[in-house]
Amino acid sequence: MLTESTISLISLLLFALLANIPLGYLRENTERFSIRWFVYVHLSIPFIVALRYSLGFGWKVIPFSIGCAVAGQVLGSRVRRRSAS
Repeated sequence: MLTESTISLISLLLFALLANIPLGYLRENTERFSIRWFVYVHLSIPFIVALRYSLGFGWKVIPFSIGCAVAGQVLGSRVRRRSAS
């Protein structure tokens, strides 16, 4: 059976992944390193940090949440590329 902390961690990581899929989708069509590109890449970070603090997680989960955020960005950009072709 899953403990409360495990469910909280899964929720945090799913949020990081799912929040970044539409942002990666939008980022794919913008000029690299423009203001809009920067916003799409970093927009979810304050929300992920706030959720991490509210769930009581420390620094040890940051690499996992960053990994899920990057995976969401990559998935979103791949969806955009496939729909364009």
